[in-house]
Amino acid sequence: MKRRMVSAIILFIITLIALLVFIGLYIDETRRVQRTYRAQYMTEMKHVSGEIEGYMNTEGGYDTRYSMIIGYMSNAASYAFLMKDFTEEQKIINEVSTALILYPEQMSEKLEELKTAVDDILDNLDKGYDEAAEIVASLNKKGH
Repeated sequence: MKRRMVSAIILFIITLIALLVFIGLYIDETRRVQRTYRAQYMTEMKHVSGEIEGYMNTEGGYDTRYSMIIGYMSNAASYAFLMKDFTEEQKIINEVSTALILYPEQMSEKLEELKTAVDDILDNLDKGYDEAAEIVASLNKKGH
């Protein structure tokens, strides 16, 4: 009986150690994935900034460039959705992405302001999200 009890205790300890190792590996992998999502999000925001700059500096091809801005902003919104503890920022990015799609005439006039907001976001300044929210709030959502 004593032998069985000792074996059970040893098995329990080995199982507990294995469980703790797997929990640690899971937490490490989750953090790595979140860093990857954050890096991809920032890459997409860099693309948004670059496309806005190209839109403002070019003559012609506005529809294509505007479509690229929408695409990159939608990608950024997708990565924002995957990031933990990013709820408020995610809402703002989703609103900007939606505004770009629904109100192209109004948003094309506000691209310079949006570029400033995106650049502030890229510089890890919280005011970038506030600026983006202000842009969306300033739209006439009943008109085109």
